[in-house]
Amino acid sequence: MAIDPWDADARAKGTMLLANGYFGGEPPYRALYLDRTGDTDPNVRAAALRGLALHGQPEDVPVIIDLLDDENTRVRLEAARTLQRVHNPEAVDALIVHSRMPVLPTSPTGTSPGSAGLPGESEPIVRAEAANALGQYAEPRVIVPLISALDDRFLSVNEAARASLITLTGQDFGLDRKAWFAWYDQTETPFAGRTAYVYPAFSRDKFFWEYIPFVPAPPNETASTPAGFPPEVSRRDDGSPG
Repeated sequence: MAIDPWDADARAKGTMLLANGYFGGEPPYRALYLDRTGDTDPNVRAAALRGLALHGQPEDVPVIIDLLDDENTRVRLEAARTLQRVHNPEAVDALIVHSRMPVLPTSPTGTSPGSAGLPGESEPIVRAEAANALGQYAEPRVIVPLISALDDRFLSVNEAARASLITLTGQDFGLDRKAWFAWYDQTETPFAGRTAYVYPAFSRDKFFWEYIPFVPAPPNETASTPAGFPPEVSRRDDGSPG
């Protein structure tokens, strides 16, 4: 099913079945997910990214980064979410780009030299997931972009950036950009209060019929640190210093 050359829906469903199987992390299947990221159908590419989110390794990140520029919004969304679960500093620059809105170029006028613009991400849901993923990288280059994202027009992006700043710094100035910049300008150790990044995971309470015997429980996930995340950084909730 996952390798059906004629039916994209079958390839997508087959890839998802493999990804969710207990054997889905075996090398042959990881190779399949990587191969399927180049499929012509966006649903197959998205399914392949889900497989890498569950079973990917840091060396897979360059392939995932490329799909942040996919023409399909769902694929870009899955790429950003996958980068929450697989740690590799190579992803930082791409995540910064996709955590901000694009800036359109302007033509020169008599009073202005014009601007070349800046690349960015048009969809706020992707910007929010990219901003969240940046919370695992305690590097100076991520702080200013995250503070700037507090000024995004969409609250989901603001809150994702704030959560990442809290994780990275141990500070919380809410959505007040001026307060964040003032603190950052004054501190020499911005990551002293860092806690470990834990990626978001699906979880919900049972519906009433799920208490009936033999009815499957909700497919809840356990939140954890990304694959390849530095082991010396403690979990946020373990009470030890980060």
